[in-house]
Amino acid sequence: MTIRPDYLPFGKPNFSDGEIAAVSRVLRSGWVGMGPETIAFEKELASFLGAPFVVTVNSCTSAMFLSLLVHGVGPGDEVICPSLTWCSTANVALFLGATPVFCDVDPDTLCVTPEMVSEKLSPRTRAVMVVHFGGLPAPVREIGAVLPDGVAVIEDAAHALGSRFADGTPVGGSGNLTCFSFYANKNLSTGEGGAVALFDEVFADRLRSLRIHAMPVDAWKRFSSPKVLLKTDLSELGYKMNYTDLQACLGRVQLARQAEFSVIRLGIARQYVDFLSSLKPPVRLQEGILAPGHSRHLFVVQFPTEALGVSRDDLVVLLRDRNVGASIHYAPLHRMPLYAGSGPVRPLAVTDAVCERILTLPFGAGMDRENADYVITQLREVLPR
Repeated sequence: MTIRPDYLPFGKPNFSDGEIAAVSRVLRSGWVGMGPETIAFEKELASFLGAPFVVTVNSCTSAMFLSLLVHGVGPGDEVICPSLTWCSTANVALFLGATPVFCDVDPDTLCVTPEMVSEKLSPRTRAVMVVHFGGLPAPVREIGAVLPDGVAVIEDAAHALGSRFADGTPVGGSGNLTCFSFYANKNLSTGEGGAVALFDEVFADRLRSLRIHAMPVDAWKRFSSPKVLLKTDLSELGYKMNYTDLQACLGRVQLARQAEFSVIRLGIARQYVDFLSSLKPPVRLQEGILAPGHSRHLFVVQFPTEALGVSRDDLVVLLRDRNVGASIHYAPLHRMPLYAGSGPVRPLAVTDAVCERILTLPFGAGMDRENADYVITQLREVLPR
């Protein structure tokens, strides 16, 4: 088969005339900062997630950082998180002077388990960062049940907008502070951005303040109340982490299209599963990849590299040479020099094994059946027979 001339990225967003019209409308309004579109998006997203409150911020990293901050995490504390995740999950603890403590994951779900979290608990543990890997909901209720009083569960749901727990509750509706990403390749994309879904009104008010320099009144309230003098005396150190109406108007359209996107992702996942399930030696797919509760942000495959006689890195290079945007999610954090201060590198049996054979195929609502067929054809060509 001829190699396509253009590169197929692993997570291309799906934007339509609706998103373009929304951006045009906001540009013409004369107000592009945080204002009425942001407020509307937060309300619509809260309804979608089944949470009383949603606070938007400039990234999921900021969402996780502020979530730890309002829970009182600081110097001397420990925050348990998986090693198989993006660096932000651990870095937010470092930003606050705390220590990330890495734990292993289940080989089938690629999520942390209560048992793995329990092994890492200490008197200094203040929070656990639970990652819903790839869009598969992790067992947050069971993890919470093994934690001592005073230890918070923060959900890293960067992959999990649209995911649902086994009882049908949306990820975001658990009651924990749950952090979402709207980065370019996510299921709902506004280029950049993030949000915290939560049930605690006091925390919500504090998050709204902290995201904009800890000011008691934001710019939109000052602008929309021109005849009232609104004072902005500061009482604590805040941050510049607010969202904007230019992003929020995109988010509102993207949110309304989630059912459409879900159908596209499920169709592509089925194409991949049909092909991969026939391979010998067998490959390992994430548990529940076709299940209703999985939002299918990533399509991750564990290739039996030892049996194939080819390394995962070589497979990535071979696919990219054919303009297939294969990627790796993720390089394990516990092996990285940045975290050496967290103590000696201790083996994490599953993560150490998985990280050598895990590969992410191009996936997302910006693809179609033809794109998926091209990926499958190239896999047939590069995989040793």
